[in-house]
Amino acid sequence: MLKLTPILLAIGYALVMYRFSVWRTKKQLDGQSTELADARLKALTDKMARALDIDRIKVHIYEIAPINGLAAPDGRIFITRGFYDRYRAGEVSAEEMATVIAHELGHVALGHSKRRMIDFSGQNALRTALMMVLGRIIPGIGIWIANGLASLLAARLSRQDEYEADSYASALLIKAGIGTAPQKAMFRKLERLSGGGGGNQPAWLLSHPKTDERIAAIEANEAKWLGG
Repeated sequence: MLKLTPILLAIGYALVMYRFSVWRTKKQLDGQSTELADARLKALTDKMARALDIDRIKVHIYEIAPINGLAAPDGRIFITRGFYDRYRAGEVSAEEMATVIAHELGHVALGHSKRRMIDFSGQNALRTALMMVLGRIIPGIGIWIANGLASLLAARLSRQDEYEADSYASALLIKAGIGTAPQKAMFRKLERLSGGGGGNQPAWLLSHPKTDERIAAIEANEAKWLGG
């Protein structure tokens, strides 16, 4: 029974953290967001809505400075104020911003936004269990190893989700008549906005695949779908 105690504690911790994370995320988004009202972007999201055979795609502005797009566990799509300000300043085109919305729609449609919240709680539980076990077996460096293993797992899951959301977005953009050129341009632009990486990297690029690899995957999908 004593050997199972760290695992049982970790499972209990994961359940509590999941519930708390869902509640905290919803509260933050509800308190710091408003629905987006932009005619140029609405024309593009209406094209995507028709391609999906739905009435509309609702997008919200999340009032924080980092350049980011995100999909909430409840299915809502958000663009940060920092990202929207770049668009309003002419640094990002309406078509490029639409590709961000398409990408976040992919996360919702593929279940990533809900699963990520579960994964986050599970990774914390795994980290806690490993710390308790390895801390006894390898005092001192056991905690460091546990953190490293949990971080590697999180990065791998995140990159896979990004490729899948990219693919969904590409298919939607092609069907809507927008195409993937703005999607590829957006990736390159975000890399430039980040100064080529480092500490100033936009949140949208953190724990994501490399830009060249994402663009190559998009082009491979295009060639497969369109026979090019």
